[in-house]
Amino acid sequence: MCKRILFFVMVIFALLINFSCAPKQQLMTIKPEPEDAAPIAFDHIPSFINVPVSVKLKDIENQINAVLKGLIYEDKTIEDDNIEIKVWKQAPITIQNDNGSSDDKIKTILPLKAIIKYRIGTQTMGMNLYKTNEFYLNGVVTLTSNIGLTNWKLKSKTHITDLKWKESPSLVVYGKNVPVTYLVNPAIKLFRDDIEKSIDDAIESSMDFKPNVLAAIEKVSVPFKMNDDYESWLRIVPIEIYTTDSQLKKDKVLLQMGMKCTMETVIGKQPESKFDAKSIVLKPVSKMPNHITSNIVAVSRYEDASKIMTKNFSGQEFSSGTKKVTVKNVAIWHKESKMVIALDLQGSINGTIYLEGVPSYNNETKELYFDNLDYVLDTKNRLIRTANWMAKGVILKRIQENCRYSIQSNLDEGKETMLSYLNNYTPMPGVFVNGTMDDIEFQKVQLTNNAILAFLKVKGNISVTVDGLK
Repeated sequence: MCKRILFFVMVIFALLINFSCAPKQQLMTIKPEPEDAAPIAFDHIPSFINVPVSVKLKDIENQINAVLKGLIYEDKTIEDDNIEIKVWKQAPITIQNDNGSSDDKIKTILPLKAIIKYRIGTQTMGMNLYKTNEFYLNGVVTLTSNIGLTNWKLKSKTHITDLKWKESPSLVVYGKNVPVTYLVNPAIKLFRDDIEKSIDDAIESSMDFKPNVLAAIEKVSVPFKMNDDYESWLRIVPIEIYTTDSQLKKDKVLLQMGMKCTMETVIGKQPESKFDAKSIVLKPVSKMPNHITSNIVAVSRYEDASKIMTKNFSGQEFSSGTKKVTVKNVAIWHKESKMVIALDLQGSINGTIYLEGVPSYNNETKELYFDNLDYVLDTKNRLIRTANWMAKGVILKRIQENCRYSIQSNLDEGKETMLSYLNNYTPMPGVFVNGTMDDIEFQKVQLTNNAILAFLKVKGNISVTVDGLK
């Protein structure tokens, strides 16, 4: 009896040894080769950026004083109308809102002095019978200007509304200054048009936005690297620039500016700028929406996505009865508009299986997942022949649950970057940018040769304040 039991135990022991020493089933599958990973340009989705601009009258005042210095008007030809005029700015010009007017008007106060030479007489029989006299003027001129924005220039229509003399106008008679106020006040019309025009010219030349706008847009249009690891570049291509009429409110000139553009991300070497000042359309408009709509791209390289999904499979075991496998590594790539997912298995079978599917997005969890995930044809056929339990839908469904990853970090990083430019950002002294952002809205997924692109839309508002412009 003992011999039988001993014999039975030895048989069982031998079977266990034989089973444990038997080689694992090796799965040999054909790898779907990835497509060429050349740099690629993504779809163009127009963006619209609305920028309300606020310019303080004090900055206009500073710019005008920088243009008008010392001698601000001179007429050196006396032969045409018998008058020669020189006008100097005596002190800084001040500009303020004309509170007494219901229209958009500014009031300019100009301290000045002037010398007016005039001649009377005639020339006959080769004899010069002219007599030249000079007026000396020292006073403060008050001018009122209607302002408006035309072809990106702040223009004005100025009229002298008041003139107060610090000293009585005088006429030089035999080397002495003789007060002649009663003569000069009617004679102001001789140079008032020229003074008014000099103010208008100064406002127009100092408040020409077009060169500054185009220079700023040209800088923005130079592609800049967003991420060294991704080798991704953002290129902004302006299409149209808009502006509304200006409005005067208290101590500020307000106007709306906007830009329609495309934002594209290019992977690879730095692309060339597509800025072309001649092709940009400058359009006047009556109004614009009070928000920005920006389309951005969240780029996830396949290498990064593979690492994330490998972590998802860590510690996961897939079994059917006594058959078990674990996923040791995940690799993904693009082929023919689908995503190929390679899973390196270890356990009851060893080898690599390949799945394919179309990436989709879950807006609640902020995750990319793969819809209609299935084994590629070669993998399915080999599983049916050698490991049919793996080919069943239950295992595939569990695998699919782990083939997902979050792009929340991409969204947070993108939002943080954009907000950094909306918190009192100063691109140049005296110019301040502020704004807010709504949540990022997902649009679609696009596959490229070497990355998954999540197209996102961002809404918010932005404003630019000019205060202390140098």
